[in-house]
Amino acid sequence: MALQEFDVFVIGTGGSGKTIAFDCAAEGMKVAIADNREYGGTCALRGCSPKKVFSGITEVLQSVRNLEEKGLLSETKIDWKSLQNFKKDFTDTVPVQTEKNLKKAGITLYHQSPKFIGEQTLSVEGKLIKAKKIVIATGHIPLELKIPGREYLRISDDFLNLEALPKEIVFVGGGYIGMELAHIAARCGAKVTIIEFGDAILKEFDKDLTNELADVSKDLGINIILGAKVNKVEKLQKNYRVYYEMDGEIKSMKTEMVFNTAGRVPAVNELDLENGNVKVEKRGVRVNEFLQSSSNPHVYACGDVAATSFPPLTPTASLEAKILSKNIREGNKNKLPQLAIPLMVHCVPQLAMVGMSERDLENQKDKYQINYEKVPYWFNAKLLNEKNYSYKIILDKKSQTIIGAHILSPTAGEIINLFTMAINQKLTVSEFKNMVFAYPTWGSDIESML
Repeated sequence: MALQEFDVFVIGTGGSGKTIAFDCAAEGMKVAIADNREYGGTCALRGCSPKKVFSGITEVLQSVRNLEEKGLLSETKIDWKSLQNFKKDFTDTVPVQTEKNLKKAGITLYHQSPKFIGEQTLSVEGKLIKAKKIVIATGHIPLELKIPGREYLRISDDFLNLEALPKEIVFVGGGYIGMELAHIAARCGAKVTIIEFGDAILKEFDKDLTNELADVSKDLGINIILGAKVNKVEKLQKNYRVYYEMDGEIKSMKTEMVFNTAGRVPAVNELDLENGNVKVEKRGVRVNEFLQSSSNPHVYACGDVAATSFPPLTPTASLEAKILSKNIREGNKNKLPQLAIPLMVHCVPQLAMVGMSERDLENQKDKYQINYEKVPYWFNAKLLNEKNYSYKIILDKKSQTIIGAHILSPTAGEIINLFTMAINQKLTVSEFKNMVFAYPTWGSDIESML
């Protein structure tokens, strides 16, 4: 087996992997990249981008429904097949274009998941590879539910590629993915059930606002079952039966399709990391402040697969990739910054947060001011006849700075970006209030929240 040598070998062709490969190739390094799926990564092909196409059209649909008899008279419906074709405008060209751009940059391409056979050596496509630096940027994959009948469970990839929407769907898990897909399916006409093991949906978010979102979901026709453990899926003649345990009792329901939305885990199982002395923990590859493996100095990791303090999101993966790229090219000089990172759920209305939550305060609430209010009567909500608009803002009483923001609204993602800037820049309430925003806009509502 002939040995091929590279300066940098990147595993994963998503946004972070591509960034590192392009940067290093531009510096004259000999670079290779590999992926066991289509080139382009989860976000562009089967995650953020296609999901936003689906959720985006449901946002428009909800706005129309809100304004029926307020000036809009025509009935609007979603055509699933046309929506799928529209989604392909965003996804179909990605793999070919990604490969074309990588080849143009002089990067060697492999179409298989490499396996470590030493600290600096890999086996891929029957070839032996040695690299000075190896970057793991393989992202996340769905958590496997080890229950009888798990082979009948579909995943989010399958949902985003459905040729036709089933009339009845069960989602196992009430986190980001389960809630987002459930809202899309319900607004497109499906009868939806979410079965969640915990006692609440979206545990990372503020409880008051998630309760409000749960009420919205129920009004939409989504059946949310909490405190239930799915323990078996059975194939029927045409449908499936889902068995779950709740309060010590075994219950079941029949459905046309079942999706596993119970969470995602680091995609490392195919890499044989133990052969490369690469330590892994539950959150992913164990790395130091430079995104370098704590056990193998020749290996780096970034994005969802790296066990950093950042949440597994596309923007944080991009930031980590920029830092990692510099460390490979310039030596370990760049560390991850301390930043408040916004989180968002693409339901309708949107749910977003940044910074501290009430749970973080524990017994220190006397040091903080909490502003919580439901405000569907504010101008921007009334303008859309939107019934769901709430905020919870946490202020440090002593410094009069914003340390946490939680928003439920049709544009929560845009509003939370302004709060993210305020928190990371340590703006005081008075400094924020002294700014002048365009009016009337959702952003201009912030002054009233403080």
